[in-house]
Amino acid sequence: MPRPLRVAIVGAGPAGIYAADALLKSDVATEPGVSIDLFERMPAPFGLIRYGVAPDHPRIKGIITALHQVLDKPQIRLFGNVDYPADLNLDDLRAFYDAVIFSTGAMADREMSIPGIELDGSYGAADFVSWYDGHPDVPRTWPLEAEKVAVLGVGNVALDVARILAKTADELLPTEIPPNVHEGLKANKALEVHVFGRRGPAQAKFSPMELRELDHSPNIEVIVDPEDIDYDEGSIATRRGNKQADMVAKTLENWAIRDAGDRPHKLFLHFFESPSEILGEDGKVVGLRTERTALDGTGNVKGTGEFKDWDVTAVYRAVGYLSEKLPKLPWDLDSGTVPDEGGRVIEESGAHLQSTYVTGWIRRGPVGLIGHTKGDANETVSNLLADFAAGALHTPSSPAPEAVDAFLAERDVRFTTWEGWYKLDAAEKALGEPQGRERVKLVEREDMLRESGA
Repeated sequence: MPRPLRVAIVGAGPAGIYAADALLKSDVATEPGVSIDLFERMPAPFGLIRYGVAPDHPRIKGIITALHQVLDKPQIRLFGNVDYPADLNLDDLRAFYDAVIFSTGAMADREMSIPGIELDGSYGAADFVSWYDGHPDVPRTWPLEAEKVAVLGVGNVALDVARILAKTADELLPTEIPPNVHEGLKANKALEVHVFGRRGPAQAKFSPMELRELDHSPNIEVIVDPEDIDYDEGSIATRRGNKQADMVAKTLENWAIRDAGDRPHKLFLHFFESPSEILGEDGKVVGLRTERTALDGTGNVKGTGEFKDWDVTAVYRAVGYLSEKLPKLPWDLDSGTVPDEGGRVIEESGAHLQSTYVTGWIRRGPVGLIGHTKGDANETVSNLLADFAAGALHTPSSPAPEAVDAFLAERDVRFTTWEGWYKLDAAEKALGEPQGRERVKLVEREDMLRESGA
């Protein structure tokens, strides 16, 4: 009797779980069957949903419910707290699996090369997100001394950072934020948050709902300068062809024409301001210099030579995430992705690296919403299954599932399981219950391992 197709997926965030789901829905899942092991370096699954989505976005965290249903399937095993390549590398995985899919996502900040970016008080948004989301591998404190703060970028991460900085700690207390984050936010002195975009309202990358949510807080006054509402032919074409862009522009227009209210914290959305330098004194941020830009007719902008200095003492860059290079895989330094064709990993020679695949942000860069990785996963899995049907996958030397457990035990790797996640989940909910909160997230890796029964 033929054994099931054995597949390892490295990275148990949405991209990896969607790939597992696609495998389970394939004809191969019926005959000869599939056996999937998900490896995750964090003790808990769900990747960016747990450590990249702002805590005041429970709607997005609801995606976890759908992912849960996939991981509940008996053909899937979870190995949490297992690091690639420290605990097992590509050669190790090849010994146990017919194919390997990498879905490790992106958690680091993309670099921004303007003078002063290295100053004390200049931060990457991804680092701040990791802090307020209780990531175990970052410091437990965050400096929140600045009364006036700049956020560079006009995507949803910039909105998240700006909103967390502008809200009060008590406003965020009903969420799952850990005690150290609540204490840190109580000390936050920010009264003004300025978000800067190089281009205009039609080019902003906000989701309409995320943008509107800014205005729901009783503590945040959202302010848009009427002079920043400007469109050229390219911008008008963008609005006509993109419903989301049109909705964003309409929201910004409405905010620009209303009278300013009296909510205590001010959140300014600036357009046509290109950051050119972070100003410093004694190694610390004391301001931001921007160059005014103007539309060129195509929706792009050009500099006007007119500069303005903004009185801020902290700057957060939210200009994109960057994936970490994976050992033993080819790498495109410019895009920060693994070169691929349809999810098949492609070597410098142009040949497919046998039995090796990618999906999600490690494949195409950190763009799009969480749900967009579904199409990626379907394409990758479709090509993996085509290679399986063509007999193009390599044959592992130790395909039995128990060989993986024995290997990790021999290496003294302390790993968590799907059953362990249920225990951790229950422990976090129990912490929240006395305070009337859905959960309180555990931060320390050791605490997570202990509650998971690892």
